[in-house]
Amino acid sequence: MPVHSGRLEFTTEGDGDVIDLTAGVESVVRASGVDAGTVTVFVPGATAAVTTMEHEPGGVHDLRATLERLVPAQGEYEHNRLNHDTNSHAHIRAAIIGPSETIPLDGGQLQLGVWQQIVLVDFDDRSRKRTVVVSVVS
Repeated sequence: MPVHSGRLEFTTEGDGDVIDLTAGVESVVRASGVDAGTVTVFVPGATAAVTTMEHEPGGVHDLRATLERLVPAQGEYEHNRLNHDTNSHAHIRAAIIGPSETIPLDGGQLQLGVWQQIVLVDFDDRSRKRTVVVSVVS
């Protein structure tokens, strides 16, 4: 089972910054030469996540607003108290969304829906350098 890997690198704004990864993932797929298999997209780190969504301003706004209601940035968090930190909400949001997605690959094309993109969401409360690992398995 051959595996081709690539990396995408970004500087994010933090605070729920959403970055469309789709074109970068497609580039790694093209470079792999793989026609059929699976593509896994993974972000190392405990305060960022990878998911799929319609990446447009309304959807991004709604995702941010929903997560703020579910896990407010301001709150009494034990992580913040114990570690003299301010980003417990980022850890929780990232744990809920998850660090990776796996997408089927057929005919050299990601099998995404018409309005579906692969996105990185950085929940940390500051700008960060992020690396996204893309693995293509045939």
